[in-house]
Amino acid sequence: MSEPSSSPPIQVALVEDDVFFARALADSIRVAPDMRLQGLAANCRQAFQMLTQPAADVLLVDLGLPDGPGMDIIRAAQRQWPRCAVMVSSVFGDEAHVIQSLEAGATGYLLKDSTPMQIVEEIRNVHAGGSPISPLIARQLLTRFRQAMATEAAPVPPLQAGGPQEEQARLSPRERQVLDYITKGFSYEEIGGLMGVSRNTVLSFVRRIYAKLKVRSQLEAIYEARVQGLLHS
Repeated sequence: MSEPSSSPPIQVALVEDDVFFARALADSIRVAPDMRLQGLAANCRQAFQMLTQPAADVLLVDLGLPDGPGMDIIRAAQRQWPRCAVMVSSVFGDEAHVIQSLEAGATGYLLKDSTPMQIVEEIRNVHAGGSPISPLIARQLLTRFRQAMATEAAPVPPLQAGGPQEEQARLSPRERQVLDYITKGFSYEEIGGLMGVSRNTVLSFVRRIYAKLKVRSQLEAIYEARVQGLLHS
């Protein structure tokens, strides 16, 4: 279900030094009926100044800025705009940049092969409580994660029959199904199609999963679910 027209627009701030990409993205945000471009910075200095202004709802950050790392902007936003959802948009798709960004406080990570309209849709996603990650990155990190799990010297044993079942009982069957699809790298739209529900319903499942597992991102949710024995693949 779409938001009612009386809902306040999503306040979006951008930190992007690529003039053409920034212009295309800003134009897409301006024409979106449910969004407002609150601020646009081309470097760290301008971004730090922007963070002294009223908080945005979503902050989109490029990592490769001319006067410093975008990671510093993410950390500063966590302090100064604690309720703002931060999403990375970058050409860097390596594991180190992704993990560092998530640890710094980002809740989404998109590669710049996404179109401005796709990014606008993911801004809605992260504002609604999702944690969008480009499929290529998600699959890469999940492969790395599975390799690490396979080489652990002491795998986590399953819960014993008759023992405490609190951890495994926390997710409903539908929530486990959504988490299983996320683990396999499906997008929210694909999950909705497979389950016969809307994308918003999938997002509702995701929000409940995050709350129950006490995590903030897809990768954290997958890790925590595996540790608790909630996933079997």
